Amino acid sequence: MTRRQANLAIFFVCAGLLSYAYYQQFVEMLDPCPLCILQRLAVIGVGIMTLVAAIHNPGRRGARWYAILTSIVALKGMLVAGRHVWIQHLPPDQVPACGPGLEYMLKTMPIADAIKEAFRGSGDCATVDWTFLGLSMPAWVFIWFVGIIVAVWLIYMRLPHDKD
Repeated sequence: MTRRQANLAIFFVCAGLLSYAYYQQFVEMLDPCPLCILQRLAVIGVGIMTLVAAIHNPGRRGARWYAILTSIVALKGMLVAGRHVWIQHLPPDQVPACGPGLEYMLKTMPIADAIKEAFRGSGDCATVDWTFLGLSMPAWVFIWFVGIIVAVWLIYMRLPHDKD
């Protein structure tokens, strides 16, 4: 496997994660909370970075920069997912009050304030509507981000450059 192929594989993983999230939203009617939306944005960011890396197909130095940038985006996604899992495990009396949706906040607040407010989470974020093997969706997203970070560094350090 080459770097290009591995980056494309990560892109398709991100596309699959987003497809499943949209399936849950539009078919199973599980509305995303603000933290879920921020996690989706991080998955989109990782997907775009790995798609661009696959198209660009850089040499070793460029591959290192793609690994760094993709890791930064994935780490931010991990922070949001970790915060989400933490909120889900709070005692009921410590869960933040339900707030407005991210769309409303973006319309009525400066973007930086809206993102800060969304990152705080809300009562909606504490609800666990879906589990697989005992883990909530944000916990799985956290695990996927860890795997992506490991994968992009393995791509950089271990895989050969595609000579196309």
